[in-house]
Amino acid sequence: MHRLTPARFDAVFFDTLNKVVEPLVRAGLGSPGLLPSGLIVLETTGRTSGLTRRVPLVGTLVGRFVVVGTLRVERAQWLRNLRNDPAVRYWLLGQPWRARATTIMPSGDPPRIDDREMRALAAPLRAAATAFGWAFVILVPVTD
Repeated sequence: MHRLTPARFDAVFFDTLNKVVEPLVRAGLGSPGLLPSGLIVLETTGRTSGLTRRVPLVGTLVGRFVVVGTLRVERAQWLRNLRNDPAVRYWLLGQPWRARATTIMPSGDPPRIDDREMRALAAPLRAAATAFGWAFVILVPVTD
């Protein structure tokens, strides 16, 4: 019998919740649209398994970007996955979008950002990440 540690409880809880919520969010339920914030599904590639991983997250539309964040910097597997491979896909309003993820971490060097609009968005996110220990990701849609 397995002992239910806090980390294991987190894993079981979020895995169960995601299995219920993820298909609904992928279909468009709760997406940002009328309101700037809502639910998206982020698809990453597992950094060790190479398998596709999907997780529902709260995202905020800021112009052409989607911003997601986490307080759970050390435990967010999706964050580790996209830091390993920033080519991701996300669902918004029931539609899939390919994107490139830029990660803003609470420590370390700030990301190199060439786009002026994105740099203006990243500055306050970097300040919050540094001050509070949060991590943010800016999803930039990629067109073919």
